[in-house]
Amino acid sequence: MSSNLNLFAPVQMGAYILPNRIVMAPMTRLRAIDSIPNSLMATYYAQRASAGLIVTECTMVSPLSLGYINCPGIYSAEQVAGWRLVTDAVHEQGGRIFLQLWHSGRVSHSSLLGGELPVAPSAIAGVGSLHTPLGKVSLETPRALEIEEITGIVEQFRQGAKNALAAGFDGVELHGAFGYLIDQFLQDGSNQRTDEYGGSIENRSRFLLEVVAAVVDVWGGERVGIKLSPSNTFYGMQDSNPQATFGYVIKALNAFGLAYLHLMEPNEVDLATREVLNPVITEFRSIYPGTIITNGGYDGITSDSYGALRERIIISGNADLVSFGKLFISNPDLPKRLQLNAELNTPDPRTFYAADATGYTDYPFLES
Repeated sequence: MSSNLNLFAPVQMGAYILPNRIVMAPMTRLRAIDSIPNSLMATYYAQRASAGLIVTECTMVSPLSLGYINCPGIYSAEQVAGWRLVTDAVHEQGGRIFLQLWHSGRVSHSSLLGGELPVAPSAIAGVGSLHTPLGKVSLETPRALEIEEITGIVEQFRQGAKNALAAGFDGVELHGAFGYLIDQFLQDGSNQRTDEYGGSIENRSRFLLEVVAAVVDVWGGERVGIKLSPSNTFYGMQDSNPQATFGYVIKALNAFGLAYLHLMEPNEVDLATREVLNPVITEFRSIYPGTIITNGGYDGITSDSYGALRERIIISGNADLVSFGKLFISNPDLPKRLQLNAELNTPDPRTFYAADATGYTDYPFLES
């Protein structure tokens, strides 16, 4: 990467030339009542269409992949129609939007799944709690998937990719991070299988790579991304050798010609929990020559610190784009504000997970 580039320069990302290098990160917002996307969500995403790329919130590939109340799905005709409202609205504003495909795995609860236990590579409970119809409950011990079930879940991702195509998305991102099902198969703290999906790094990577292959078969590699979090400790995730585990996977991903690799940096909790890879992009840039989006630790910037942000990301040559989470919640016109060094709205965490427009579509634009 040339050192004279900046976040407002166009960039080739897979099949697309993006107008800037600022990505709206996927963020759970819980506005999809009964798991069906709606017009309020269409307004929310369309407001943020000036991002070089929008990646949606995590989206279920099957009813049994639900992890949170009012998360959207992509497995029914009603959900496809709801997402079409979103993609049409974003495209009308000149934006580009990828759908994040997701299976929560063990990060769920039987009260969310009609009484069925969550599934995972192994019967090992995650650490943490969830809000459910029963109130806030601890994660329960999941049921270990039978080997013949795994192919069916790969096919759920394939069908979700097909449905995303029908809904008018520009591409898809696989959620391989944050302790959800793909990540659970990959890391040895959550995967203690003894068949071809467990044990060695190659075996633990098998599910992830099979899902990538299935989705690439639908979209082509240049319209598919994947998000990984090598230093993540969410829900009790851990691996005995993350450098080797994620190094193997990232090298293997080179064969697919993906649009991008979305890498999550550790947060304060990760850093305080145990020794983790930090920074992540520095660790893996040398083995992944494709496009890298970096995420994590950038939401605390102000207009005064933008220059340091540019120095950290772009001049270093370790990433091609940067994704923002909370700042896009409160600043629908974030690229413009950053370019003008303008004042930034402050996000209100009390409204992150709610059911109405408050703290969702009512943050002011700069001109207002």
